[in-house]
Amino acid sequence: MPRRNQPRRPRPAAGADEPRPLGGGVGWARSESGPDGEWLVRTVTGAQTTKFYRCPGCDHEIRPGVAHVVTWPAADYGSVEDRRHWHSACWTNRGHRGPTSKRW
Repeated sequence: MPRRNQPRRPRPAAGADEPRPLGGGVGWARSESGPDGEWLVRTVTGAQTTKFYRCPGCDHEIRPGVAHVVTWPAADYGSVEDRRHWHSACWTNRGHRGPTSKRW
């Protein structure tokens, strides 16, 4: 039986609080402001992750296949050197703890 093509639904326009496209191949990101400054934040799905990263919030690995966020200062608009991969919960709670330090 032949497939019925469904009509395309128009995508809603991005508002101020919705993700917006960024130039330079950065992808979709939203802006967030906090006591530590202005940040651009992109959510990464588990299917998109293929490498290991180290979360600066808890100092644990983010393994391939784990959803997380990538953040960078808004002032550096897409600077690769300033991007950091965080567990979503660590990013959300970053104001409640200080920087991690290893105790060996």
